[in-house]
Amino acid sequence: MFDLRGRTALITGSSGGIGFALARGLLSAGARVILNGRDTGKLSRAAQTLRDEVQAATGDGAQRVLSEGFDVTAQAEVDAAIARIETQAGAIDILVNNAGMTFRSPLDQFPVAQWHNIMRTNLDSAFLVSRAVAQHMIQRQRGKIVNICSVQSELGRPGIAPYAASKGAMKMLTKGMAIDWGKHGIQVNGLGPGYFKTELTQSLVADEKFSAWLIGRTPSARWGDVQDLVGAAVFLSSAASDFVNGHILYVDGGVTATL
Repeated sequence: MFDLRGRTALITGSSGGIGFALARGLLSAGARVILNGRDTGKLSRAAQTLRDEVQAATGDGAQRVLSEGFDVTAQAEVDAAIARIETQAGAIDILVNNAGMTFRSPLDQFPVAQWHNIMRTNLDSAFLVSRAVAQHMIQRQRGKIVNICSVQSELGRPGIAPYAASKGAMKMLTKGMAIDWGKHGIQVNGLGPGYFKTELTQSLVADEKFSAWLIGRTPSARWGDVQDLVGAAVFLSSAASDFVNGHILYVDGGVTATL
């Protein structure tokens, strides 16, 4: 049920961090992956790293790791890229909407431009890419969409209210997609990471006071490692979740379970 051989997955924002780890994880389950990012140099290096790993393991790295650079916040680029992938690379069976960003500031001083930037990157992108991909999935009457939510889909923290707002909206967009597209054999679910050690959280990891607070706050008593997300991502991308729809699976060490 967890075998992804013969399936193609597009992961947005996958040239580093959580997206890269999820791409590696879906590859390990047998999928072919298409990496995405705006920084073409970083994207190319990430794809080559995975190709080399797959080549060493199975000998088919060039066939199983592709890349497609486009801006997920620009509708024209999204529509053109999805059409190109479907025509040239084949059907997108799995979509992981991972592209995201944050910006920290007191809310009363929060730059309006950054509010719009967060919403475009975290929320608009998921709508635009999912809409384009779903049009093809509906024709095939099958598909998996995994939206990367967050513990901030449920909980707030000082200085990140716009980020939390975007992730709360992502939770409800996930449910809406499941409602509208479930009748077409498409399962849309959310994956909600807690606090993970990534490039984007490095400053928090290095903050001894924050790390001590987080470890004390988390029942599992540690930061998350990106590898902790792989099993959940494979589950939501595979036949094992064929009757799971509109669900947000939190992988957070228990943060959302406790005060």
